[in-house]
Amino acid sequence: MYSVNVPVPGRVRTLANELYPELVGFDTVREDHSCLLKRLGDADHVAQLQHRTHRALEGAPAVEARITGIDYFEDPPLGSAPVVYLAVESPGLETIHADLTDSFEAVDGLEGTDYVPHVTLARGGDLETARRLAERDIDPIRWTVSELEFWDGAYKLPVSRVSLPA
Repeated sequence: MYSVNVPVPGRVRTLANELYPELVGFDTVREDHSCLLKRLGDADHVAQLQHRTHRALEGAPAVEARITGIDYFEDPPLGSAPVVYLAVESPGLETIHADLTDSFEAVDGLEGTDYVPHVTLARGGDLETARRLAERDIDPIRWTVSELEFWDGAYKLPVSRVSLPA
């Protein structure tokens, strides 16, 4: 599965590392952190998929983003629950997501109007722990999203980057 992801600054990774002791009881704890912007699907020809993505991103500006707190999905549409995440507030990312869904079909229940920008921390654990984490106050983290990553989910690594404005 290929996707477009938003790389996050080191301050976000530092916060995730600080939260790690409270996440170890979950089935899966993410070690790599980014914000999934849009799933693109599988491709026989990666270059064509990248080209389509670049065309869909033409004119997209750099945008502001902000980590606003810790939250969780109690019953996510895919995978084990709950999913604990850092909430990302960014009208600009939501606009870019909407533009990408014009070119790539939205995944029901996850994208389009259901899209929630976030950075996953952990999944598949105790709901009470998720609730407790969501009550924790954190200092907001602001940054400018000046590039996006074309991500290869099979190998879990970026294939290329797109600078914003595109």
